[in-house]
Amino acid sequence: MSKIINFGEKVEGYSIPVLNEREIRASAGLLFLMMFISIQRAAGSQDFLMLKYAVVIFLTDMSIRVFINPKFAPFLIIGRLIVRNQVPEYVGAVQKKFAWIIGVILASIMLVLQVIVNSFSPITGMICMVCLVFLFFEAAFGICIGCKFYSWWYKEKAQYCPGEVCDIKSRQEIQKTSKAQILVLIGFIVYTILIVNIFHSSFVKKPFDLFGIQKVTETSIK
Repeated sequence: MSKIINFGEKVEGYSIPVLNEREIRASAGLLFLMMFISIQRAAGSQDFLMLKYAVVIFLTDMSIRVFINPKFAPFLIIGRLIVRNQVPEYVGAVQKKFAWIIGVILASIMLVLQVIVNSFSPITGMICMVCLVFLFFEAAFGICIGCKFYSWWYKEKAQYCPGEVCDIKSRQEIQKTSKAQILVLIGFIVYTILIVNIFHSSFVKKPFDLFGIQKVTETSIK
């Protein structure tokens, strides 16, 4: 039974249980995609059906991770299959558990308000945005925001963080950002703002059907 209900893997060379960050990021990307499409559908067409299913699936996956064993969580299994040929990147399990407990709490609130009560409000909207931000930062940047809260809550340093951010003392030369790069970034932001202001009236116009395909299709249907 102890082999089933467990959290983290014992790996030689690591003093605490660890997890594979690569499969965690892969699963976060999949969950982000599911939640993003569901939220877009709910916000755009007021169709909350897909979001309700997504909330139940999200909560189930997170609950398995926290209360049973991450290795049996469906999205982590899919993530493991996707990155099975990549060298594992080990991260401390304890801070991940803390982050996923936050996910369970948020998803439980969504289950009550969105699924059981069958309502929507600024509360559910805010929770959806928070979940998307958490998942996006994990998948895109390897930054576990929930793990940051672990350090603040317990006032102790997390071990084995992604990219060794817990242990790094100074940036390597390739990581440093020069003044020229900052100026390029500022210039790009200014350029983007100018593009929006100059071309907005033109860009908002609906594009026409260059080859008249839509017209032909509509005529054939009639």
